[in-house]
Amino acid sequence: MKNRIITISRQFGSGGRTIGKQVASKLGIPCYDQELLEKLAEKSGFSPEYLKEHSEYTEHGGWISTALAGRTSMGMNNQDRIWVVQRDLILELAAKGPCVIVGRCADYILRDEENVDCLNVFIHADMASRAKRIVELYGERSDSPEKRLRDKDKRRRAYVQFYTDMRWGEAENYHIALDSGALGIDKCVDIITSLY
Repeated sequence: MKNRIITISRQFGSGGRTIGKQVASKLGIPCYDQELLEKLAEKSGFSPEYLKEHSEYTEHGGWISTALAGRTSMGMNNQDRIWVVQRDLILELAAKGPCVIVGRCADYILRDEENVDCLNVFIHADMASRAKRIVELYGERSDSPEKRLRDKDKRRRAYVQFYTDMRWGEAENYHIALDSGALGIDKCVDIITSLY
């Protein structure tokens, strides 16, 4: 029997992390997000703070600069090393049993695994809803929230393109895309759990 895995890809500030945790709680299965970062820190030797910024985002805004930045004579940089450990960890967690995995290209990493049945979800919302959410939850004040959202989205898009050659956020890469700004967090949770 295949392990049923829900992968949650999301725009920054869309509530994807919250939705993933609530879906997992409702289904009684583990959710790997912060827990994945902690395990990744153990296995990679990088701090959780460093991994929070480098395990889903490029350092720079484009994939070309990512391809060239900080490479050693072996051809790898820190982000490449993180990708390898992260990939192995996601495969290991998915092999253990049903779970929700938030971000980190889990949908791509698990795409060809024979013992895994994935439901790939993309959570998005309009700029105003996301800006409001990050101000309320994270206390964003220094920069305009919209500027931070655009930067995070640009860096996440470049990361996904560089490591997967997929176009982040495009509907054909997911089984379902939900607008958390229009539907609300609870409705998104209900829809995903009903599809499980």
